[in-house]
Amino acid sequence: MANPGMLFVTMQPHPELPLAQFHEWYNNEHGPTRLRLPFFQNGIRYKAADGKKPEFLAVYNVTSMPLLETSMYKELRENRSAHEAATIAKVDVERHYWDLVSTKQSQQFIPSAHLTDLEAERITLFTVELKLKKVANAEAKTLKWYDDHVDMLSRVPGWLRSRILRTSSLEIGAPTSFIVLHEFANENRLGDVAKNISESTPGWVEVQKSAELKTQRVYSLFYIFGPAPRDLENLAKLGGEASSFGPGDPTNLSVTSNAVIDFTLTLSDRLAVPYRLEGNPDPKAPVIAFVNSLLTSYHMWDPFIKILKKQRPKYRILRYDFRGRHAIPFPRPATLDLLSDDLSYVMATLRIPKLEALVGVSMGGATTLKFALDHPDRLNRFVACDFNAASSPANTQAWKDRIAVAEGPDGMRKLAGQTVERWFHPDTLKKKPETARWITDMVAENNVEGFKNGCQALWNYDMTPELKESRLPGLLVVGEADGKGALVKAMDGFKDQLGKTGAKLAVVPEAGHLPMCENPEGFWKAVEGFI
Repeated sequence: MANPGMLFVTMQPHPELPLAQFHEWYNNEHGPTRLRLPFFQNGIRYKAADGKKPEFLAVYNVTSMPLLETSMYKELRENRSAHEAATIAKVDVERHYWDLVSTKQSQQFIPSAHLTDLEAERITLFTVELKLKKVANAEAKTLKWYDDHVDMLSRVPGWLRSRILRTSSLEIGAPTSFIVLHEFANENRLGDVAKNISESTPGWVEVQKSAELKTQRVYSLFYIFGPAPRDLENLAKLGGEASSFGPGDPTNLSVTSNAVIDFTLTLSDRLAVPYRLEGNPDPKAPVIAFVNSLLTSYHMWDPFIKILKKQRPKYRILRYDFRGRHAIPFPRPATLDLLSDDLSYVMATLRIPKLEALVGVSMGGATTLKFALDHPDRLNRFVACDFNAASSPANTQAWKDRIAVAEGPDGMRKLAGQTVERWFHPDTLKKKPETARWITDMVAENNVEGFKNGCQALWNYDMTPELKESRLPGLLVVGEADGKGALVKAMDGFKDQLGKTGAKLAVVPEAGHLPMCENPEGFWKAVEGFI
């Protein structure tokens, strides 16, 4: 039977521990490792707003408290990384386990997972903890006071939610206490009540015969973490010296000197998706995301990202390997709907409510357009490159033929050679052999089963009936030699159908199917006025 509750952790870093190290460790390593366990619902960090210590609080909602006694959770503390061990040694930590007694919430309450970071940062938390005395009916009388206390505060404008909790059964032998957590909007009408929220409640003098006030605190919410690290801000302050779970861990977090997070998140169907966050470390910076082509990794954008970071330092940059690159735990044919949903999931996991721009190429270009059509409120503009708005029977058969090659002896290596020869401009193959080798090796590393299921997103789709419904500014880009010029004609044929006024088509010279790889400077000239 489920026994919901809370892991309640107060922390005070020692003076010699840089706050950036403390926050980076907690936001990118400690908190996310717990949120990857299925029984942790969320994790929220608060900072003291009352001038008292400990200054920091982390609250984890747990679906069933006995699961904190399992090896799955205990091993996190027993197998700490060197970075975690070194950091936590300089932090005074107190852990408390609470069983949920009751919850009352207003109609205006919204779960933190559905709030943007800006909205969540405006939440104030009040806590009142009472320790029971050894007198008759102490628990019943204390709970009665808490009920009256919650009822009184729930009438104050700005009140969002109150939860009453009891010392958990996990804390064997510990004195029984109760705690209430009140959440208020930053703009509320508590007034002087906020200065002493317990004494303002009727019955306070009487309840002290049954319980003593142990703590009364006021906090402000300042960070909501999830299962995937995203804190570039504190990484940048550290100069790149940050968390690492060790080279043997498949979920290794590596950090480069210019504050880059490379990690892997897991989609709802357990598909592992590597991603990279870099660029402007300001958490409020506009985000631009990139969707690569089938058979490539997000590293295909490397040459262009170097230019973008120099020319547009305002952006935080997201890249990820989408469905079709890696092994699939539960194989199923991909669709553009599924690929669009995957991007939405990645954004939600990284708490990115909206993109400033989305850029995709090939199957990534089709996915970009699909996402723009399906989620117009989640981005401001898009750049879709080297794709068609609809598939053709001949194209579907071509993908089936390529699957046959991939499944044969040394199949991916053979397919890689054929693919790059088909993709690239003749001059790229002759004058830039290192670029051809780079992409050939990248394609050859693609998982066969991933390719077999991923490429099916390019079978039997047709977005042309939806093109007029596009509400966002869009730019179409194509390499001049893509399909020996056939794709230039195809994209020119549907550009005027996009939205009410159509879209501009930019043609990149000296490039084929991947202009951002073959001619990154030319690709920048094509998009610089748009992004």
